[in-house]
Amino acid sequence: MPLTKAANTQTNFGGTASLTPLLGAFVADSFAGRFWTITMGSIIYRIGMTSLTTSAILPQLRPPPCKGKQVCQEADAGELAILYVSLLLTAVGAGGIRACVVAFGADQFDQTEEKQNARTWKFFNWYYFSMGVSILLAVTVIVYIQDNIGWGWGFGVPTIAMFLSILIFIVGYPLYRNLDPSGSPFTRLLQVIVAAWRKRTLPTLSDPRLLYENEELDASISATEKLLRSKQFKFLDKAAIVTEEDNLKASPTPNPWRLSTVHRVEELKSLIRMVPIWAAGILLFTAYAQQYTFSLQQARTVDRHITRSFEIPPGSMSVFTMSSMLITITFYDRIFVPIARRFTGLDRGISVLQRIGIGFVISLLATLVSGFVEIKRKHVASVHGLTDSPKSTIPLSVCWLIPQYSLHGMAEAFTAIGHLEFFYDQIPESMKSTATALFWTAISAGNYVSTLLVTLVHKFSAGSGGSNWLPDNLNKGKLEYFYWLITLLQALNLVYYLICARLYTFKPIQLHRKEDVDSQEGVELTGPV
Repeated sequence: MPLTKAANTQTNFGGTASLTPLLGAFVADSFAGRFWTITMGSIIYRIGMTSLTTSAILPQLRPPPCKGKQVCQEADAGELAILYVSLLLTAVGAGGIRACVVAFGADQFDQTEEKQNARTWKFFNWYYFSMGVSILLAVTVIVYIQDNIGWGWGFGVPTIAMFLSILIFIVGYPLYRNLDPSGSPFTRLLQVIVAAWRKRTLPTLSDPRLLYENEELDASISATEKLLRSKQFKFLDKAAIVTEEDNLKASPTPNPWRLSTVHRVEELKSLIRMVPIWAAGILLFTAYAQQYTFSLQQARTVDRHITRSFEIPPGSMSVFTMSSMLITITFYDRIFVPIARRFTGLDRGISVLQRIGIGFVISLLATLVSGFVEIKRKHVASVHGLTDSPKSTIPLSVCWLIPQYSLHGMAEAFTAIGHLEFFYDQIPESMKSTATALFWTAISAGNYVSTLLVTLVHKFSAGSGGSNWLPDNLNKGKLEYFYWLITLLQALNLVYYLICARLYTFKPIQLHRKEDVDSQEGVELTGPV
């Protein structure tokens, strides 16, 4: 594919695979439960991987390989169709896995026990660490197999590994703590909106204690915590105003499309409060996506020899991102948090919002550095007369690219894990799969924004003779301008985030612990738990 088309295909696939967790969350929270959603998602994912492997093995399903400096033959419509169907299957399967794996892991900790609840935030660090290790293997071992043995084995090895992982996961079923689904959260949210709209003309109650509450009705969605009324978005409280038309005397169970409990109203409020923080994460993932598009193309043009005999494949450059992320996670969990805890008194060392903000700053530095490295790369190409030779190796060490990759890894360790922790912490307990889906939809939106930016830049930066910032020959382009455009957007985004974080209100809850259940009492909290 041409460079911009390939870049957009990559980000569109990443965006779609990160959007499908919304579907997975709906299925898991509504009726299937997290275990079976993960199982079915894994099976669908493996079917997609099997299709990709088949297309890589059979010559008639892909274009012929291009050698040396010859012009590569583009894939025809049939070959592209097989590719897109395979990617779509993996994207749909990923939706079932990504929406539930983190929440299912956190489910293994009993939230009603204080010691286990305190360990939950550590789980997010080490889950992400484990995922980082697997990605590290992918961009080293798997990429080496793809480049040196063939794409058939390159896709075949992870396909076989996926099959084994499904077996191991299913065998472990008796060991798991499985929570029953509590019904579609999206339906409940819609019911609150409809009820509030129907009662929009009613005056706001002066005494919030008169708003409708029904602990028996909410029992399945508030096993460990009860949401208390907050003062924000008071117009939604009208959904919990009892009127004569609700006819509670005739039926103790109200029509949910006319009357909602305070807890259900607060579920919607909690989600609305989280949206600005969610939106702030989009540009982080937009910047992060460039590692697999233009940063990878930069790596293709430079001297990638680590030693005289070993040359790092372009696809393995993200090993520096993963290594940096793993080191940062270890440093954060083992050194930074214990030291920070002495000064802040917080079990987590710093607040989750502060952690996210630090990541934003580091990500901004990553794209800023990327622009300056691109200037250096083009300067060396010009000095050696290689500006018109896009496939020639520029005598510039690949080590110049390591800082931008490493900074992205550090940023991910702070912001990505912080976002995941924030969503799981602040979303109502009956929507934990949705919390993970929100994390992935931020990644999805980041990929789609990257596609949009590339498309707009490619169109509006076009000059005479067909030149633009992002041509197939990067030596003649202005990739540094593109990086700095993202840097500027991230600077504006950082200001926006700081305002949102300053104004954010943590969900007010009454937390039920095991010792409280016996005495029928709860602990009221208004911060992250």
